[in-house]
This record gives sequence, structure tokens and C-alpha cells, in this order.
Amino acid sequence: MTIRIIQLLLALSFLVFVHELGHFAFARLFKVRVEKFYLFFNPWFSLVRIKKFDGIWHVKFFSKNADEEWDKHPENTEWGIGWLPVGGYCAIGGMVDETHKTEDLSTEVQPWEFRSKPAWQRMLIILGGILVNFVSAMIIFVLLTWQYGTDKLLLRNASDGLYYSQIMLDEGFEQQDKILTINGVEPEIKADIMQSLIIEGQRDVVVLRGTDTVSLTLSEDFATRYIAFVNAHDKVEREKARADKNYRKRPYVLVAEWIPTVIDSVSPESAAALAGLEKGDSIVGIAGVATPCYHMVTQELQRHPCDSITVDYFRAGEAHTAKVFLGDQCVLGFIPRYNPQFEHTDYSFWKAIPVGLQSGWQELVSYVKQMRLVFTKEGAQSVGGFAAIGSMFPDFWSWQAFWAMTAWISLVLAFMNFLPIPALDGGYILFLLVEMITRRKPSDKFLERANEIGFWLLIALLIFANGNDIFRYFF
Repeated sequence: MTIRIIQLLLALSFLVFVHELGHFAFARLFKVRVEKFYLFFNPWFSLVRIKKFDGIWHVKFFSKNADEEWDKHPENTEWGIGWLPVGGYCAIGGMVDETHKTEDLSTEVQPWEFRSKPAWQRMLIILGGILVNFVSAMIIFVLLTWQYGTDKLLLRNASDGLYYSQIMLDEGFEQQDKILTINGVEPEIKADIMQSLIIEGQRDVVVLRGTDTVSLTLSEDFATRYIAFVNAHDKVEREKARADKNYRKRPYVLVAEWIPTVIDSVSPESAAALAGLEKGDSIVGIAGVATPCYHMVTQELQRHPCDSITVDYFRAGEAHTAKVFLGDQCVLGFIPRYNPQFEHTDYSFWKAIPVGLQSGWQELVSYVKQMRLVFTKEGAQSVGGFAAIGSMFPDFWSWQAFWAMTAWISLVLAFMNFLPIPALDGGYILFLLVEMITRRKPSDKFLERANEIGFWLLIALLIFANGNDIFRYFF
């Protein structure tokens, strides 16, 4: 938990800093005064305040924001770190936003103010944060590709076919079917199946079943039913985690590579070891239910917490049955024999550029397409706040995973800030576009009212998203 919190704070701090730096850079380029640049918000007081005046850098720690001496030098930017770690801001002179109201502006427009600049310059100042978030994400994707290369577990290498969850079986799939095409396109990896069926809502699937080619058409509500399945599964996993702090929550598996349950190693003192199971044994049944696939074994074990069950297995071609007592973790304690055939590709720096850019662009497109699901009942229930984002980081430190998640969040921030909602960058962009088309500038009072409405809309969204996190934690 601690490692996830640290990763989340570091990622958000970096992304907020570069976002505001984008606004700052364009503001200074067009000679607009930037009064304050803060990482995190600082109502009433700040952790750190830094400002240069009289040729000297002045620093204050745990200082109140009001300071008559510092206020005598508004032409110099005050840099600081606030105590409320939910964002940051860049206070641009002469701009009506969350840091300025209309009464804060001077009666006469000053040449160093935001409002004195032509619309195209104001547009670039507003777009600066979005552009920097987008460019930062793309640079990170390129550097990750260059540093680590790519690993792909290709579906065509799954010689035994695929394992399907119950929702897929309900749609007519059978275990070990091989997916040939989805809407006429061959999926390369498992993520392509998720992208096509859930995010894009494609429905026409062709599978290879034994030697036969079978066409399937998924239900129109397949994606929303999938989300409902995931929400129900996650609720059960949360209940188990609350009952046992050592319990590791299991994600819902839509499809997976078919893995025959042949034991590769047995953990000492585990249920499997106490039952006499050994390396090379092939498990074929749990509690009388046929489980030829490893995912079936784990699924069936979950049905028998703190229970005595039978395990059917083969050893050297002979059938055996063992009696096993499961604890509340519902695990036997073995590792299956599994050698995934990943295809690894390394790239030179120049070759990593197009591959990384394509990867980043696909992530952005995928996220935008997912937005259609947010407006369904099931999708709204799965919306999460800071806790949900934090849970996406691994519970161990990995620079590759950290920067991959940081790049993804950066794309999300770029897209969300582009939405035409007052108080977001996209709201300002919308008003500027209207001004450029009509050649009529909205009044400062109108902008102030629009920002207030947008601000409370954002607060409502934050309460809803983080409220979902709280509800999921307790219920």
C-alpha cells in the first residue's frame, strides 16, 4: 500500500508540475506575468515559498500566504509547494480563473496581463498544459520502448487454444476455441480481444473449434454485462481482502491462454504438499468437478474456503485422488508448468520513436473510446478516484511500471483537460474559439460565473469518483 501511495504521489506531482510548466512557458514567451507557480494547493499557508526580489532569493517554510513585503514585487513569480496534494496551479496575471476574480483585476488593462494579448496567444497559453502532458507521455513511451523493448504473447502461439470465463461461454464460446477474427481483423494479443469486444463493442467473431470454423455474434449488451461481472467479482474479492489482510485480490479473467494443470513445483508445508502432490502430477478435478485447465482449478478452489475437498490427478499415467483441506486463502500451493512464448523485440533509439509513438497514440484512442461506457449504469459504478488510480500501480517498485503508468495518466490528464468544461483548459479553449469566430470577447464577469459553475461540477465529479472508492472499500 505504501509503495503504491508513493508512486501515485510522485507520478501526479511530476505530471502537475509539467502541466503547469506548459502554461508558464507560453505565458512568459508572450511576456505575460505569472504571479505564482505552485505544486499542490495552498489554502491559508504553504509548506515552501520562494521568490526573488532585490536581487536575492527569499525562502520561507510553513509560511502564511499573506506577506506585505513579498506583495510589493508582483512582477516576480512566487514559487512554492502547497500542503493539499490534489493538483497545482499557475496564477497568470490578468486571467479570470480559480486564482482571480473580476474584482482582483485592475480597472485598466495592463500590457503584461493575459487579457491584453490577442486570442491566438491566449489560446497557446491555455493549450500549453495539455500539449506538455501529451508530449511528455509520448516521450516516455518512446524511452520505455528504447530501454525495455516490447514483449508480446501472441495468440497464434497458444497451441492449446484459450480459456474463457463464464460470460464468454454464455455467448457461445467453448473452452479451447481459437479466435481467428473479430469483425474481420485477426487479434494479435489478448489486449486486442478486450479492445475489440469491450471498448469498441464489436460483435462478430470467428473461431476455430477443433477443425471447424464457427461464427459467433455477441449480444448487444455484452460490454455492459462484462462490466457488471467485473464489478460483482471485485466486490467479492474486496470482502475477502477485508476478512484477511494477507489475501491477494484476483482480477477477473475474460480470456486467457489455456494452461494444462501440470505441477512444476510444490510449496513446502502447503495443502498440496501435505496431500502428497508432486512435480509432474496433472490435476484433472477439484471436488468432483473436471478442471483440465489451471484457471478452472483456481476458480473451483474459490468455492471451498476452509473446506475439505478431493483432488483428482494423474501421476505417471495412473489416476489418483487426494483429500485436501483448504484454508481461507483457497489455494493448494503449487506452481503450474507454464512456458509462455513471448516474442521480445529490442529497438535502437531511432526505431523506438515510431513504435513508442504508435503505442502512446493507441493508449489515448483506447481511453477515449472507453468513455462511452462511463455513461452506462455499470460503467458509472466502476468509475474511481485517487484510490482506484493508485491501485493500478504494482505493490512493488518497478521503474518500467512506474513510468508506463505515469505516461498513461499523462494522456488521461491531457484528454480530460481538453474537455469543454468551464474551469478546465478545454472550457477556456471553447470560449476563445467562440471569440475568434464571432470576434466578440466574453465579459470577465461571464467567465467568472462559468468558472464557478465548472468548478462545482468538477468538485461533484471528484466527490462521486472518490465516493465510489470509499463505498467499494467499506462495502
